[in-house]
Amino acid sequence: MLQRLESVVERYDRLTQLLCDPQVMNDPVKLREYSKEQSDIEETVQAYREYKETTEQLQDAKEMLEEKLDDEMREMVKMELGELEEKKAELEERIRVLLLPKDPNDDKNVIIEIRGAAGGDEAALFASDLFEMYTRYAAKHKFKVEVLEAAPTDIGGYKEIIFSINGKGAYSRLKFESGAHRVQRVPSTESGGRIHTSTATVAVLPEAEEVEVEVNENDIRVDLFCSSGAGGQSVNTTKSAVRLTHVPTGIVVTCQDEKSQHKNKDKAMRVLRARLYDKYQQEAHAEYADARRSAVGTGDRSERIRTYNFPQSRVTDHRIGLTLHKLDQVLNGEMDEIVNALVLHEQAELMRNAEGA
Repeated sequence: MLQRLESVVERYDRLTQLLCDPQVMNDPVKLREYSKEQSDIEETVQAYREYKETTEQLQDAKEMLEEKLDDEMREMVKMELGELEEKKAELEERIRVLLLPKDPNDDKNVIIEIRGAAGGDEAALFASDLFEMYTRYAAKHKFKVEVLEAAPTDIGGYKEIIFSINGKGAYSRLKFESGAHRVQRVPSTESGGRIHTSTATVAVLPEAEEVEVEVNENDIRVDLFCSSGAGGQSVNTTKSAVRLTHVPTGIVVTCQDEKSQHKNKDKAMRVLRARLYDKYQQEAHAEYADARRSAVGTGDRSERIRTYNFPQSRVTDHRIGLTLHKLDQVLNGEMDEIVNALVLHEQAELMRNAEGA
């Protein structure tokens, strides 16, 4: 591990030199590439330097104990020794986590697609609840939310809503949300007071930049039409709504939220790039997908990952067996307890895989 850390430090120092090179400074692509690489390893380098300093201080303290000291000084040195040993152990654990393979998408923005599934109107209302939950969670982390496309229902739910969450590390915090979310409650539309079970599916896609997914304009069929909405809302007489069909893959994206045709097309292209990026990633990993799947789930939309039980005010994440009796707080965007548990579980799985390799 120490040899690997020394290599990381050498690379960090080399990147510092490169970023001061006039040729690199005048090359925006290389400058961005090297800056990102250095930023990605900076925390590891700082932790290792702190570890080395702590190790040296620990050695000095041990050597002091071998000298002739009065009782008071000896006790002080022993106390310092205990603190340094504890700090060294914490740094070792932190460095092990920092050296784990990092998901290259972790720092990306995300595009989230929520669709009402089984349960009709109640599923659409639940889709709206999930959208509000993620919006509040984003606000707590100072992420920016932008609705890209929405298909509202007459009673206030969503058949489908697609939105982006922008902010550094958004994907790392939200990537575990892909799957089927189940709600158990008495629907507002139910007069008999019976508990119903409904589901909504969530897909979390890392937002791809243009340089990552090259989309040939000749491969896209563009259809323009008049927008429409529930109850006649958002209806206009100009063809501002846009439907993009990526002919080679058959992926279709529709956007009609904006009054401007150009804005709708830009939003649709963002969703299309994200779906293509996700498709290409899935295909690239297909041959070893079983090996890389951790117990937190496959990310498949059909996989039931979480249940929200209103009568018991309970939220259960089925992948890690976590149950919280704080449904209202979770739906209010206080999801960090669940997210942190999923992150730690993934890290533990990665460590086990690394040790078994």
